[in-house]
Amino acid sequence: MVQSQPALNVIDVVKSYGATRALDGINLRVDPGEFVILLGPNGAGKSTLFQLLTGLFVTDEGQIIVDGHDLAVNSIPALGGLGIVFQTPTLDPELSINANLRFHTDLHGVPGKVAQKRIDEELERIGLGGKSKQAVRTLSGGNKRRVELARALLHEPKILLMDEPTVGLDHRSRQDILNSVEVLRRDRNLAVLWATHLVDEAKTANRVVILHNGKILSDGPIDTLVKEQGTKGLSEAFLNLTAEPDEEELA
Repeated sequence: MVQSQPALNVIDVVKSYGATRALDGINLRVDPGEFVILLGPNGAGKSTLFQLLTGLFVTDEGQIIVDGHDLAVNSIPALGGLGIVFQTPTLDPELSINANLRFHTDLHGVPGKVAQKRIDEELERIGLGGKSKQAVRTLSGGNKRRVELARALLHEPKILLMDEPTVGLDHRSRQDILNSVEVLRRDRNLAVLWATHLVDEAKTANRVVILHNGKILSDGPIDTLVKEQGTKGLSEAFLNLTAEPDEEELA
């Protein structure tokens, strides 16, 4: 059986800031149609990894390959294969929903008629089909996130990167975003890498990758991780793996 080309392949990636090694030999593969949760406490290296994946910074060592394109060598097609929802909101609040989305399709060179058709379809999908002229600043936090998710899909990426996308949202909005992404993964065979520090967001993932102090400590299905750690659930397994030495002594 021939294995499909990964949507994302991170190979032996190292990134340091001065004497601090933020990422230490990271290897991570996400295949088409796979939902992978990158789970780690604050300061684990999640943000650094996403900054490298999105081209904001470059690796010290290693490769990042998106849909067969080496990010360091062929950055334009590599970045074109990514759909991104950042932790910090990036919509222009004074522009309309439609204007924000058209700006994105223009950046990616999507022809006008094709762009508007995709925008209309995505807005219908997220329940905002009749509100395209509404200013973003009038939307709730949950709807702003839905618009950002719709925007990330307009250029038809191979992998969707979600960087702590539910920060500041209530429980219902968080669950709605998770459910939407799961449907997209299934219906469009979309690869998803979702970074979070919230254990409960990992429940629907195909795999959970635990990152701590710049290193991957575990990579596999939740059931396997729990079994390996000898715990009753993911929360306890996660705490076991990421406990600092002084915390272990107090336990």
